[in-house]
Amino acid sequence: MPLSQRQQRPSFSHDESTSSSTAIQPRGNRSTSHLPENPPECSVGDLFRSRDAPSFFGSSYFGPQAAAKVVEAPAPDFSSGLSRKALAGSTHSFRDEGGPFSQIWDLLGLLPRKKSTVDRLAECFLRELNWAIDAVHAASFRDKYETFWSRKFGFDDFATIDLRWLALLFIVLAYGVLLDCPKESNNRNDNNHKEVQLELQETSLRFYWAARRAIVIAPTFYGESPDLVRAGVLVTRYLIYSRRVPESWLTTSFAMRMAQAQGMHIDGERWRLPRQKTETRRRLWSHLYTLDKTIALAIGRPFAIVDQQCLVKQASNVWLDDMNEDEAATAPEQPLTDPTLSLCSKLSHELAVVVGKIQERCFGLFTVSYDTVLTLDREITEWEKRLPPYFRLDDPDLSKDGPLPFLVWHRLYIHSMYHFARVTLHRPYLLRQSITNRYRHSHDVCIASACADLAMRLQYFSQPLAERLRWALGPHHLFNSALVLGIIVVRDPHSRRSQAILEDLAAYCEMQRNDIWVNEFALAEVKIVELCIRKARQVHRPLINASSATRATPTVAAPTPVVQPAVRRPVPIDSMSRNHPIEDVLQTSHHTGGTSQGAFYPMPNGPMMWDDPSYSFPEADDIISWEHVLNSIMQDKILGV
Repeated sequence: MPLSQRQQRPSFSHDESTSSSTAIQPRGNRSTSHLPENPPECSVGDLFRSRDAPSFFGSSYFGPQAAAKVVEAPAPDFSSGLSRKALAGSTHSFRDEGGPFSQIWDLLGLLPRKKSTVDRLAECFLRELNWAIDAVHAASFRDKYETFWSRKFGFDDFATIDLRWLALLFIVLAYGVLLDCPKESNNRNDNNHKEVQLELQETSLRFYWAARRAIVIAPTFYGESPDLVRAGVLVTRYLIYSRRVPESWLTTSFAMRMAQAQGMHIDGERWRLPRQKTETRRRLWSHLYTLDKTIALAIGRPFAIVDQQCLVKQASNVWLDDMNEDEAATAPEQPLTDPTLSLCSKLSHELAVVVGKIQERCFGLFTVSYDTVLTLDREITEWEKRLPPYFRLDDPDLSKDGPLPFLVWHRLYIHSMYHFARVTLHRPYLLRQSITNRYRHSHDVCIASACADLAMRLQYFSQPLAERLRWALGPHHLFNSALVLGIIVVRDPHSRRSQAILEDLAAYCEMQRNDIWVNEFALAEVKIVELCIRKARQVHRPLINASSATRATPTVAAPTPVVQPAVRRPVPIDSMSRNHPIEDVLQTSHHTGGTSQGAFYPMPNGPMMWDDPSYSFPEADDIISWEHVLNSIMQDKILGV
C-alpha cells in the first residue's frame, strides 16, 4: 500500500488544526451555501490537502487547477507488475539501508533510551523557555508527545510517525539538555563544571543535527506543516545563540519557504480560517519575518521575504491559544494597557518592516543620500515613541513585571532590536568626514546605542543559563555592540568617553573568557575586541612619551598605566539599559557645541571604504581583515594628528 494511503492519523495540533471549513477544499468541491457573504477582495489561490498538510499552489493556471488534479487523484496501483517476492521485500524495506523507512529508523535511534529522560528534557523546555519566546503550543505539543510514545512498536507503525513533529521534538530536546544542566558557577577555571558543560554541549548538538536532518527529510514523506516551520524557527534561534549567524540565514530562509508552501504569506482571513488559527499563523509569520529581515541586515545578505508578495496582517494584542474555537471567535482585542504574549510579536514586526527598508534603501547597489538615512531614523524614533509605558527605553514602567514575567524579556528584546536598527543604519557614517559636522547625529547615535546594548550584555554573564538562553535566542543578539565600540576607541583613543569604553570592553572580554559556556565563535569576537583595545592603547602610548620628552626638567617619563578590567557587580534586571557609567560621560560630550574633544572624523586622505554604503565589517573569525581595517583607521588618525 502506498505511504500516502497508510497515513490516517491527523497531524494538526490544537492551534494548527484545520477546521471543517471549506477553505482548504478544491474549487470543484465547494458548496456555494458555505461561502461567506463577503468574499475576499482578490483571489490568491487555494489551499489543498496534500498528505494531511494544507499546501498553497498559487493562483496561476498551473497552480491550483493542475496541482489539485494531482493531489486528489487516486494513487496508482503498481502491484500487478510486481512479483510476490518483490512485494514481500518492500513490506520490510525499512530494514534496508536504501529503503524508505531507513531514515526514520536512524532518527528514532538518536532518542534517549529512557522515556523518563525525554520527559524531563521536554518539560524543562516548556517550563523554562517556551513561554518567553512563543515557540510551541504547550498543550498541543504534549498531546502529540503522548501519541508518539503510545504507538505500537513494529515496522507497520513507521508510516504513522510524523517526522515533521519529530523534528520539533529533537530541537526541543537540544534546548532541554542545556536547560537541564546543574547550577553552574560560570567559572571557566572550575574543571568539574567545564567537563559537564562540554558533555552537555555535545549532547545538545547531537539533537540539533537530528532536528536538521528530520527537517530535510520530512517534506519528502509528509509535505509541509506548522510543526516544521516551528522547528525551523527554533533551529535558527539555536544558531543565533551559538553565534553561527551566516548559517542561521540559510535555516530561516528554508523555514520561510515551508511557511509559504502552506500559504502563511497570505492572511488567514483571506483563507477564511478560524480566528484562532489565523492569529497563530500571524505570530508564526511575524517570527519568521523578524528573523529574516534582521539576519539579512546583520550579515549583509539579501532577505527572502518580499513585502509586495505578502498579504499578512500583524498579530493582535490577544491570546487565543487557551480558548476553544467559539470563545476565540468572540474574544475582544486587549488594549495596550493589558499586554499579552503576542504584543511583542506585533511590535517587533513593525520595527522589522523599517529594518527591511533600511537594507533595501541604504545597503543596496546604489548610492543613498544622507537625507534618506535621517528619514528612516525618524521612522525608528517614531516607532519608539509609540511604545507603551512598560516598554519605554527611558524609565519604563515595571509595575506589571510581577504578574506578567514575560514583560521583562520582551522589553529586552525590543530595546536591543531598537539599538541594532539604529546602529546599523548609521554605521556607514560612523567614520565619514564632513566639514560642516553633518554626520554628528550618526556618531552620537552609534555611541549611545552601542553603549546601552553593551551595558545590557554585561549584566547577563552572571545569570543562570535559563535566563541567558531567554536573552540570547532572538535576532537582537545579532548586534555586537562591542565591535562597534572597539572601532570608536581605535579612531578616538584620547577622549574621556573612550577611556570609559575601554574599561567596559576590557570587562566584557574578561567575562567572556571566564565564561564556561563561551564557544569558539564568541571567542573569535573577543579576540577582535582585544585587538581594538591594543590598537587604541598603541596610539595613546607614543603621544604620552612624546609629551614627556619635551619637558624642561630631565625627569623620567612614567610608564603608561594599564587599565585593569572593570569588574562590575550584576545589576538587577529592572534597571537594565539605565544608569550606566558610559552614559554619564556621553551626556557631557553630546551637548558641547561644535566638534567634540577628540572627534573621530577621517581626514581627506583616509580610506575610502567608509564611503561605500555596501561596506560591512568582516567576519569575526577573519582576524587578518580586521587587522587591515584597524590599521587603516590608525593610519588615518596619525595623518590627521
